[in-house]
Amino acid sequence: MALPFFWMLVTALKSSSDALRFPPTLLPEAFLFRNFITAFREVDFLRYFINTVIMTAAITALVYITTILAAYAFARLKFLGRETLFSLFLAMMMIPLPVYLAPTYSILSRLGWIDTFLALIIPWSVNVFAIFLLRQHFRSLPQELFDAARMDGLDHLQIIIKIVLPLSKPILITIGIFEVITSWNSFLWPLIVTHSDSMRTIQTGLSYFAQAESTNYPLLCAASAFTTVPLIALYFLLQRHIMESYVRSGIKE
Repeated sequence: MALPFFWMLVTALKSSSDALRFPPTLLPEAFLFRNFITAFREVDFLRYFINTVIMTAAITALVYITTILAAYAFARLKFLGRETLFSLFLAMMMIPLPVYLAPTYSILSRLGWIDTFLALIIPWSVNVFAIFLLRQHFRSLPQELFDAARMDGLDHLQIIIKIVLPLSKPILITIGIFEVITSWNSFLWPLIVTHSDSMRTIQTGLSYFAQAESTNYPLLCAASAFTTVPLIALYFLLQRHIMESYVRSGIKE
């Protein structure tokens, strides 16, 4: 699994002739670290990074808000049709993305949101799987905690902030990591709803760069490396919380 990433980094440090050599060499003759700078300057990767960070941060924040409120309602509030509505939410996960690309694009076009951050962010502000995951965790919390909080006069929002969220840190971190990775690697949706170069995200920008530099493998690998490394670093930094969330949540009714 690590070999493709190792080969990408090694190729990024080679010259063009060295990268095309046959049979291939494991290490470059000379380590050309300037390939990273050259690739970064070939197109406006700084703008792509900024756009991606804005999109990723906004989507993650909105997903946290909608997920926490919806999961708490499905887990702890009793209302008519709760289980039916939750089943419909889960059924939406079975619908493949291409099915609703055209109608969603049509709606956004009528709203005048095409080629804006609103088109990149709003349609992905709800994550059904995250709601399911957090709802299962909320259901596993002892009912006595909620009864005691109600006796102390706390309302639902206070219960969420003071009791539920402090007990849900690992799983919330996991949801955040998954959301960041998904948003950062998003390609098809940004490609469809953005047209101008100033609105491209890192993945669409990398795609256009690959078309322009289709035979310059060191620059392609260098660009791929500095778009991938942030996610790899994030995962290794927070992987303990991912495992801890699965242990605590239990994924049970």
